[in-house]
Amino acid sequence: MTGPRPNFAFASDNTAGVCPEAFAALAAANADRVPSYGDDAHTARAKKLFADVFETACDVFFVFNGTAANALALSAICQRHHGILCHALAHVETDECAAPEFFTGGSKLLPISTPDAKLRPADLAPALHRGHGVHFPKLRALSLTQSTELGTVYTPAELRALTDWAHAHAISVHLDGARFANAAAALPARGHGTPADLTWRAGIDVLSFGGTKNGLLTTEAVVFFNRDLAREFDYRVKQSGQLASKMRFASAQWSAVLADGAWLRHAAHANAQAAKLSAGLVALGAKLVVPTEANGVFVELAPATVAVLETRGWHFYKFVGDHGYRLMCSWETQDADITAFLADARHALVV
Repeated sequence: MTGPRPNFAFASDNTAGVCPEAFAALAAANADRVPSYGDDAHTARAKKLFADVFETACDVFFVFNGTAANALALSAICQRHHGILCHALAHVETDECAAPEFFTGGSKLLPISTPDAKLRPADLAPALHRGHGVHFPKLRALSLTQSTELGTVYTPAELRALTDWAHAHAISVHLDGARFANAAAALPARGHGTPADLTWRAGIDVLSFGGTKNGLLTTEAVVFFNRDLAREFDYRVKQSGQLASKMRFASAQWSAVLADGAWLRHAAHANAQAAKLSAGLVALGAKLVVPTEANGVFVELAPATVAVLETRGWHFYKFVGDHGYRLMCSWETQDADITAFLADARHALVV
């Protein structure tokens, strides 16, 4: 006898497929013969659309994954003797196999713990007094995550406070935006700003703009608002094996979702589904680890509850503390997924 079919609906937003707009763009780009390595009309159009979305001139580079986007962006800021401030839960610290250290030639990540995965200037200030002189890495970068690894979201004012602090100490600011779309979709509903307000207007120097978690296939964008930092970045992309020869397939996907706002619609859908799932779990008596602000639900589940859900085929990950689990919604999360999970959770929570 076999068990229930494995269900990865809430394991990660990476488990979702390619969104319709991107899939259609891939097919459309598969026509004719065009120049290689980004010297094509698809890529030119995509870069213009980035400038339109962010309401400013910016330098845009496409890479295959978020680890490369983050690590290469930090390598454009840091040399090997520099230090990078980040949250203790930051992806650059916990899930990138020392890629930032590798691509910077040895810059040291300096993680800082806070309860909700959000940093504040007061959390960063003590780092100025660590070590002494040349015996400690020189602080050069601050890496923030939006939305954070606990699904919390920085407002433009919170970002501005951090970037003002950083720039006052000659520290450049990188934003890991693997789920930037989810933050950008969440904040206007709460009365906070545009993509521009969340980035360069708030003092962000470079953004790793995630595509994969929002329905694209093997493409992320590195967006430099401080264009001086982009100097010779094309060589970094090439040397790291991240330069696509058939770049039109990456850039065409971005054009498709940026042109009519599909990137925001898909992210807003994921956020709305997370809100439904979160509310349903709370109604069943579950306790949230943090409020649900984007597309991640972080909830405390007892071992017995987890065991029952797993026997029913659900896959999800322990993420924080002894009993804190993460449930992610995506552009294609359906109401039926939520209904099925809550039905099983109702049974599991009373076992």
